[in-house]
Amino acid sequence: MELICPAGTPAAFKVAVDAGADAVYCGFRDETNARNFPGLNFSRDELRAAITFAHERGAKVLVAINTFPRAGAVDVWHRAVDDAVALGADALILADVGLMDYVARHHPDQRLHVSVQAAAANADAIRFYVEAFGARRVVLPRVLTVPEIAVITSEIACETEAFVFGGLCVMAEGRCSLSSYATGRSPNMQGVCSPPSHVTYGEAQGKVVSRLGAFTINAFADGEPAAYPTLCKGRFATSHGAGYIFEEPASLDAATLLPSLRKAGVTAVKIEGRQRSRAYIESVVRSFRQTIAALDAGVVAEAASLTALTEGQTTTVGAYRKTWR
Repeated sequence: MELICPAGTPAAFKVAVDAGADAVYCGFRDETNARNFPGLNFSRDELRAAITFAHERGAKVLVAINTFPRAGAVDVWHRAVDDAVALGADALILADVGLMDYVARHHPDQRLHVSVQAAAANADAIRFYVEAFGARRVVLPRVLTVPEIAVITSEIACETEAFVFGGLCVMAEGRCSLSSYATGRSPNMQGVCSPPSHVTYGEAQGKVVSRLGAFTINAFADGEPAAYPTLCKGRFATSHGAGYIFEEPASLDAATLLPSLRKAGVTAVKIEGRQRSRAYIESVVRSFRQTIAALDAGVVAEAASLTALTEGQTTTVGAYRKTWR
């Protein structure tokens, strides 16, 4: 299985390659990618240098242009596609069918990957992208069990990529409007889920209180780990009591499921974290590189503990081992 790793900055990009990434995914410094935050992402010149750096070391570069174009501004997204192709991107990660059509018509030789933002969670949806636009790979949404993935891979003529570590979106990717409701800025169009510009922290009754826009998301006692405030992972008071209503702040860690994912036909495993530090990239990428190498060699390797790098210092295997319906 290929190891696909994140890079939010040129410095993180080099760390990911040096730590053993088979491919690194990144985006331009604008609204065309779903991690459009200040201080992150790449200029055209920076991406050109990064692609050269990666190719000299045998790694690939996947450029995420995975937001949905605004009406009247599609030229911004077309320019991102054209520039990524011209710079030598090994693949484009797209979510919008209009952009996929643009690539198929204007850059027919360019490798196309379907972003997790497209939420293609069944064989029929994936076959559409393959047959209509020549998609070569689909990034599977984080709502599928391992047996469900195995069924999908047996029914499609397309590579599959699955997340194995990092932030866990509990909604159907590309369909969530919670952050848009709270901040007026869209994760799916402007690339900002819970943007820092709308995040505030304060103190009340001896607790640290986090807010997103006008909404109180959580309150933490002294010494309690304080997760970043997102609406889907907040604690709320309801008629049934107070607690985490949608999902607890926990990170995905599916290292123990790598043998099962490979058996299910997964082509590549993906680490989330373009907003994370170089230290995070170094530790997580190197750990998964070693685990995959051991798996390839037919030996069982004990996965390193990465809990200290996770959200809320807790981990989950998410829907991969789903026990509810």
